[in-house]
Amino acid sequence: MTYVALLLNSFEKEQVSSEAMEAGRIAANKYMVKNAGKDQFHLRVRLHPFHCLRINKMLSCAGADRLQTGMRGAFGKVQGTAARIAIGQIMLSIRTKDVHGVKAVEAFRRAKFKFPGRQKIVTSRQWGFTKFTREDYVAWKQEGRIQPDGVNAKLYENHGRLEARPPSTLFLQPARVYKDRIGLKK
Repeated sequence: MTYVALLLNSFEKEQVSSEAMEAGRIAANKYMVKNAGKDQFHLRVRLHPFHCLRINKMLSCAGADRLQTGMRGAFGKVQGTAARIAIGQIMLSIRTKDVHGVKAVEAFRRAKFKFPGRQKIVTSRQWGFTKFTREDYVAWKQEGRIQPDGVNAKLYENHGRLEARPPSTLFLQPARVYKDRIGLKK
């Protein structure tokens, strides 16, 4: 059983309101629950709406000239929050089994309509939400070097205290071999 991770990347520098983020999350979640099942995927919203949007309210009724001061002291009140997004930033990510990959693409296509600007759906090279590629994860899993850790995984390296490591991992070869070291001649 293998897992696929799909990413929804932004291709414009923009601001996305918290309401738009919630609408996109609901659209993707509803489609996946209906077509793949409630326990067959893990959806993450990777944006954080920390930017405050402000408005300087101006009255337009009769007698309003005594209440408003124009642009004097024009720092407005908070109207809402938004996430500021860079080009290529990940907006949503989903982890699911390979058999539900097509359904996840359709869920992201529906979520794209809730966001301003342009987005692209990208298939990640990683195994689920881990930082390991699919090939490395499968190879290290067969060697017994990967330990599941919730939605992530830990890799047994060749350093650390000997008493903290399982006996089966004591004489393993290095997991990652770095060929180009900075400052070292070949």
